[in-house]
Amino acid sequence: MASELEHSHTSEGIRERLAQDPHISYLRDWIYGGIDGVVTTLAVVAGVVGADLPSSVVLVLGLANLVADGFAMAAGNYTGTQAERDDYDRLLAIERKHIAIVPDGEREEIRQIFGSKGFSGDELERIVNVITADNSRWAKTMVVEEYGLAPTPKSPILAALSTLAAFMLCGFVPLVTYLGARSLIPCVIATGGVFFVIGAIKARWSLSVWWQSGFGTLFIGMSAAALAFGVGFGCKMLFNTPAG
Repeated sequence: MASELEHSHTSEGIRERLAQDPHISYLRDWIYGGIDGVVTTLAVVAGVVGADLPSSVVLVLGLANLVADGFAMAAGNYTGTQAERDDYDRLLAIERKHIAIVPDGEREEIRQIFGSKGFSGDELERIVNVITADNSRWAKTMVVEEYGLAPTPKSPILAALSTLAAFMLCGFVPLVTYLGARSLIPCVIATGGVFFVIGAIKARWSLSVWWQSGFGTLFIGMSAAALAFGVGFGCKMLFNTPAG
């Protein structure tokens, strides 16, 4: 039914929606930062508890992890996103140069690209003429169709801030719950809840059922925590074993 659709399909509704700037999603950056923040901080807590070290070590290592690793992830995401934008600008400049020097060759590329999509004859020629009538539209079409890049590159700053905010927000949960309870069990339960919520929210932008996505993310996160605890416990057993 029309009332169950995600947006209007009337002529006016379509016109208003297409007139808006394309929506750029930073979901990946939030999910990436949130999961990594919880995993790394819980790994610190679990590793310290497994090694039977003082709680003060959890505070020091946990805060150091939140600040240093959070900044490192944000910086890495900024650099990677900026590299994608630079690549887009580079290819756009190349296409503009090719259009200026060999317009017939570039026009043939447009013809073959849309011909492979099933257009032919007069219909194909009309498409070619419309696209190549504007050099800016022509170059952008080539970057998207020939190189497969997104038509609206993300902001490196917003991508980095999204990752940092999610990392810090989610990463505080295992640290605060452990220091408050002085026990790993409440920490694991609270952190597991964060993993599940992240997965469930992620399902909003996928075809997965929310609880399946939640449990999938929970399994990944708990596996990382178990590995960290095992490493810490193994180190404790190794270095506390008396020499023979």
